[in-house]
Amino acid sequence: MEKLNLKYKLEDKPPFSKLLIFGLQWLAIAIPMIIIVGKVVATLHYDNPAQQIIYIQKVFFVIGLSVFIQVLWGHKLPLIIGPAAVLLVGIAASQGRDISTVYTSILIGGFILALLSMSGLFERLQKLFTPRVIVSILMLIGFTLTPMIISLIMPVETPVSPLSNLLFVLSFILCIFIANRYLKGLWKSSLIISGMIVGSLIYIVLFPQAFTPQQVSPDVFALFFQDFNTKLTIDIGVLISFLICYLALAINDLGSIRSIGQMLEADDMTKRTSRGITWTGILNMLSGLLGVIGSVNYSLSPGVIASTGVASRFTLIPTGLGLMALAFIPPAIMFIGNIPSVVIGSAFIYILCSQIAAGLHLGFSSMKNFQFENGLVLGLPLMLSIIISFLPEEAVATFPLSLKPILGNGFVVGVIAVLIMEHIIYREKNKPV
Repeated sequence: MEKLNLKYKLEDKPPFSKLLIFGLQWLAIAIPMIIIVGKVVATLHYDNPAQQIIYIQKVFFVIGLSVFIQVLWGHKLPLIIGPAAVLLVGIAASQGRDISTVYTSILIGGFILALLSMSGLFERLQKLFTPRVIVSILMLIGFTLTPMIISLIMPVETPVSPLSNLLFVLSFILCIFIANRYLKGLWKSSLIISGMIVGSLIYIVLFPQAFTPQQVSPDVFALFFQDFNTKLTIDIGVLISFLICYLALAINDLGSIRSIGQMLEADDMTKRTSRGITWTGILNMLSGLLGVIGSVNYSLSPGVIASTGVASRFTLIPTGLGLMALAFIPPAIMFIGNIPSVVIGSAFIYILCSQIAAGLHLGFSSMKNFQFENGLVLGLPLMLSIIISFLPEEAVATFPLSLKPILGNGFVVGVIAVLIMEHIIYREKNKPV
């Protein structure tokens, strides 16, 4: 691996002024996914704008706290953190169930993840996640969120015609990819947030009839502390669905921590990894208690560090503090809440394309002799996940209540299918299970 030319290394502490500047750069990178995932989940749960804003406030707070803790006491690496898209799959598939069952499952999933990491058992589970399984999981997240994206870019109650929305989405996405092709450095790293701002302004100018500013009571600030989700309700089907999602989250977390550790040649990576995954589990427990989506370490950091030459973990401290501060500024969250769903959906398409690209890159780089059987192992889970994700609601409604969160969740069915294909049907000879 080529040696990095770093201005500030992992344990270096830049001067206060530069610390703030670098922290703001990370902040600009962290905010988009919090906006996108937070707004999507808030809309799934609540029709009331005030409740949606409270939800997004809490997501900002949990992510900010996660960044702060991980950098100082967790893996101690310059990793950006955000809402886990794989948990969004589980939340979307659990619509119609008591919201308490969803966040009880997130709390329990976080507890089990922390327990597995602290006990060392997680190391044994890693054997299940071969390159073909990881590739499938990365791609499944993108494909199984397709129905939700369709609902975002084609909202039911809107004065804008479906054709107009579709043409806007296609044009907007094309512009985003053109910008991605030619922008460099931090301009490229902050492309999503700048694209969302510009896209929102253009959409409002083109379709002013679709824009209704949200007006929210100032009591939103106080409600942050009152609306905690403390009711613990277990639904076995929902819980199993989320535990499978947590397997994918754990692999995502592991990959992000190890990739940045390898890039920076960090010492004692075994302990860093264990602490990082343990804290991810504990912070997901907090998310469950607060009733918001859990967090995960993102794999965006290597590209940012390579472009800036700044690898100091301390530059993320202002980022964590800034995210927590935003959680207690309702006007800022109200501004976020006014971003059109069509723009949110378009940005999500770009993000999930990156997810699928990461899966394809891993697949082709790890399987040098790509064979027909490899295609079958990857193909069946993807096909099943797409079929399940687009099943008519009337058909899913006929499933037994306990099985609906499992058999009605395309991601869960896809993960089960790839594990069966990889470790049973097409298991390599002399390969341990």
